[in-house]
Amino acid sequence: MIFFEQVAVASASVIAAIVVLIIIIIFLAYSIRIVREYERLVVFRFGRVIGEKGPGIVFIIPFVDVPKKVDLRERYITVPHQTCITKDNAPVDIDFLIYTKVFNATDSVVQVQNFEGAATGIATTTLRAVIGDIQLDEILAKRDTINAILRSKLDEVTARWGVKVSSVEIREIIPPKDVQDAMIKQMSAERNRRAIVIEADGKKTATITVAEGDKQSEILRAEGDKQAAILRAEGLATALKTISEAAKTIDAKTMTLQYFDALKQLGSSPSTKYIFPMEFVTMLKPISDFVKAYTEEGEKRDQSST
Repeated sequence: MIFFEQVAVASASVIAAIVVLIIIIIFLAYSIRIVREYERLVVFRFGRVIGEKGPGIVFIIPFVDVPKKVDLRERYITVPHQTCITKDNAPVDIDFLIYTKVFNATDSVVQVQNFEGAATGIATTTLRAVIGDIQLDEILAKRDTINAILRSKLDEVTARWGVKVSSVEIREIIPPKDVQDAMIKQMSAERNRRAIVIEADGKKTATITVAEGDKQSEILRAEGDKQAAILRAEGLATALKTISEAAKTIDAKTMTLQYFDALKQLGSSPSTKYIFPMEFVTMLKPISDFVKAYTEEGEKRDQSST
């Protein structure tokens, strides 16, 4: 009997130790939390916020502390197509993205229940207000301006929630069908106009290039003619100078022989008519003087011989 009582006591001790160990394990499991670098724990103790904890290993009191995990990484919220009315009463469908980042984990938990839903609601109402003050043509051309206005207005509201709106990006603007058709026609007309202008510019450039080429060709041709005329004039001047220098050494007899040679050539010509200039008589005077001198010299020889 004593043996069985000892066994029962030992079994009870083991069971108690096991229960205590299990309680300790459960306690540690609820007490130790591992918080990543991009996360924070907002801890509530008896319903009151006692602060943010993390990153790393965080200890909390089980069943007393209630942790709320907050992600600090930048996130985006997709806002689906919203139908807005422009200033000129044209309906447009717009969808966009909101990029947010939590900078105060406590405020993001305490100050707002559902941040994404609240941000989406404010974004849609703000978008309609902004689009209502802008003409349709300006909406299509001022996406960056609209993005900046939306980001500024959203950031003013979300700042009290501990969230920073880093960017708002419009993804798509869908105007009415008739406006799309008009835009397509306008784009086609603009392309045709550009093609005509480019073709006209090409023809203009080609004409100018040809004219410039002709101009340069004429200039070069004129320069060539000028140089040729100068060279011909210089050659003629040199020839005349040479003839003049040679003529200075010619005596009357030589000139007379030249005249006889010229008359000989005239006589051998098949022409039946000859035109002599008025100066021809003067040209014959040296010949007559030569003949006269030759005759007188012959008579003198005859008289001396007799």
